[in-house]
Amino acid sequence: MAERGHGMTITTLDRTFRVPLDHAKPDGETIEVYAREVTRGRTDLPYLLYLNGGPGFPSPRPLGGEGWLRRALTDYRLLLLDQRGTGRSTPVTRHSLAKQGTPQQQADYLKHFRADSIVRDAELIRQQMTSDKWTLLGQSFGGYCAVTYLSFAPHGLSEVFITGGLPGLESTADDVYRLLYRTVVGKNAAHYERYPQDIERAHNVARFLKDNAVHLPNGRPLTVEAFQALGNLLGSATGSTRLHYLLEAPFDGTHLADAFLADVERELSWASSAPLYFLLHEASYARGEGATGWSAQRVRSEFPEFDKDDPLLFTGEMVYPALFDTDPALAPFRETAHLLAHERTWPELYDVDRLRANEVPVAAAVYHDDMYVARELSLETARTIAGARPWLTAEYEHDGLRVSDGAVLDRLISMLRLGEGPGHAG
Repeated sequence: MAERGHGMTITTLDRTFRVPLDHAKPDGETIEVYAREVTRGRTDLPYLLYLNGGPGFPSPRPLGGEGWLRRALTDYRLLLLDQRGTGRSTPVTRHSLAKQGTPQQQADYLKHFRADSIVRDAELIRQQMTSDKWTLLGQSFGGYCAVTYLSFAPHGLSEVFITGGLPGLESTADDVYRLLYRTVVGKNAAHYERYPQDIERAHNVARFLKDNAVHLPNGRPLTVEAFQALGNLLGSATGSTRLHYLLEAPFDGTHLADAFLADVERELSWASSAPLYFLLHEASYARGEGATGWSAQRVRSEFPEFDKDDPLLFTGEMVYPALFDTDPALAPFRETAHLLAHERTWPELYDVDRLRANEVPVAAAVYHDDMYVARELSLETARTIAGARPWLTAEYEHDGLRVSDGAVLDRLISMLRLGEGPGHAG
């Protein structure tokens, strides 16, 4: 199908594949995985596989004017993969997950939706589509998947680009959150410095929520903790401004304004479309022996400033168990979520020895103030992956790939093609 947008005509082709639910049981139950092939009419170019952020979000639907898309299609045929459980890839939804049976059966099913399974899907798809290696672009969680790919199937990769997605290789969820909470504190300080009037506004909303039972239009209780979750906005290029606009007029007389509550619901409404994100977020850090045990909640106790309301500190990309008590879209999976949080045995996601001997060219954008991926761990990983070329930049936030009009991807391509940029992690 040909589509025209912003002066560029793109051709898209739907592709579907059957893959094992459990790659250890290739003759067992299968699921469908969907990918959209995107070109500018040229089918002689090599493939670039794009793995989106998440976990739990489908690949973006191309409109034709995206800067990174234009840059990618100059050199590649693009394959936008809906990672298993998302979009058109046997999606995990409230209804489909309920069909898996008991909470334990649901938890066992969901264990097959982490990066290790996504990578094995991708490698099976590559083998069906081409005899050549392909290039991989991983954004955020997609970058985590890229490092898993480098660990277990590097023979399928010709080169790898990672944007805001170099994971800690041996860090625990607790290690990650201790670093991210510090970054979130800094994001709050920067926001209040930019918009000092928001200090009083946020404080007043928090005090009102402490003294009154408030519900969003969908029936979800708006607690102080839920209100603080709006801080997840602060990690994007325009997030601080969006939060400021949301806080401009929170009250209608002595009540919270209906428009404000509708806006809050919109910003917190991921659960209905992406339950996988909340169910597997902490599990994306789990490997080997040991449960995550609601790490974000436990580590938060080490940062008592988040329990005060003057000033109120907004939180970031943290999933708390209370979500499964209060959010109507997640409440059916409360017991399943607790089982996953206390699961003690997980497959390894990274092979450190193989990464130290890596031969695949890798270029990675590491964002200095990334609120979702700890810069310190990313740079350590860049030093571990042999030959990796990191680019540490404060010019962009975590969404640099999307908002830079192709500049971030172009820089990474140039780093490998022309040898530009640093070849080591600073």
